[in-house]
Amino acid sequence: MTKQEAMEALTPIFQELFDDDSIELTEEMTAADVEGWDSVEHFNLISEIESRFNMRFKMKEVSGMKNVGELAEIVAARGTQP
Repeated sequence: MTKQEAMEALTPIFQELFDDDSIELTEEMTAADVEGWDSVEHFNLISEIESRFNMRFKMKEVSGMKNVGELAEIVAARGTQP
C-alpha cells in the first residue's frame, strides 16, 4: 500500500473516532489540530488502526510519531488494507 492509500484509509477512522466528518488528514496534522485528540483518544486511535490494518505498532513508534504523515508511512509499510 502506498502512503497516499494509507492516508485515504485512515481518514474515515479519524472521522469516526473523533465524530467529525469534516476531518481531512494532511501529512503535517498533529493531535493539536484535532479537537478531542488527547492521550486517551490517541490510545483508542492506535488500537483501532492496529485492528483495521491487522498490524501492531512498536511502543517506540507510538511515542515517536510527530504527525499523521509518519503514522501513514508505518501503516503503508506494514499494514494490510482493510
